[in-house]
Amino acid sequence: MELGMVGLGRMGANMAARLLQAGHRVTGFDAEEEARAQASARGLQAEASLPALVATLAVPRAIWLMVPAGAVVDAVLDELLPLLAPGDLVVDGGNSLYRDSQARAARVAGSGVQWLDVGTSGGLHGLEHGYCLTIGGEADAVARLRPVFEALAPDPGSGWGHVGPAGAGHYAKMIHNGIEYGLMQAYAEGLAVLHRRDDLVADPAQVARIWCDGSVIRSWLLELSADALEADPGLSAIAPYVADSGEGRWTVAEALELDVPAPVITQAMIARLRSRDAEGFGDRVVAALRDAFGGHGTRPG
Repeated sequence: MELGMVGLGRMGANMAARLLQAGHRVTGFDAEEEARAQASARGLQAEASLPALVATLAVPRAIWLMVPAGAVVDAVLDELLPLLAPGDLVVDGGNSLYRDSQARAARVAGSGVQWLDVGTSGGLHGLEHGYCLTIGGEADAVARLRPVFEALAPDPGSGWGHVGPAGAGHYAKMIHNGIEYGLMQAYAEGLAVLHRRDDLVADPAQVARIWCDGSVIRSWLLELSADALEADPGLSAIAPYVADSGEGRWTVAEALELDVPAPVITQAMIARLRSRDAEGFGDRVVAALRDAFGGHGTRPG
């Protein structure tokens, strides 16, 4: 099958490479010359403009976007849609907000273009192990790209599926990432307690590795935790600053809107915000209050 890939960062280039390995024809485009050069070095045909990319594809065309969520997706659509024709298909495989995907589906439908939003999980290891894909959109569009989904997934018959109408693919991925926040925070807190009692457990990495086999808490995230601790037991080369891509915030907001209690995911999101508070002003306020009402004293700043 033939596919256009817009966005040749590491994720997009890896997905294109997996499709090439499966015998599909993929032509790419990226606004960054360096990304195009790196993709070309890996055997991917990379065009220097969207019009050039569209011109290489046979009608009806299928174009997969792997670009940052938000305004970038709309900017690409602004340029791309005038180049397309009824029957063409656009896929957003990034981490877009599901409401944005619903609006974009309606927008492209006005041009007679089909739309799929695909929640894509697998990260940088997807090239080797495959990608988990939750797909939103019309059933006929999903059927049309079935060979692509089967090639990208860990196995043709598992790890991917059509989960609902437009927006559903990204909605499922949003919840997936919210769960991921909670899982990572639980591993982090447990391993931090182990690390503190080095008189009892001298090697938390060893324990994490043991847990990877047979334990009820085994997972790929735990394996990655063990890898990180084995490489640097004190994680001294990593700053205690945890960023977020937005999907944890969206999950918390959705839970609040639906009156669904989600304390673990919410606290995990708050922990990430806390990690960035280098100034610690709120903590200073609490220390000052404790001293003011109870005379507990403060430490010099």
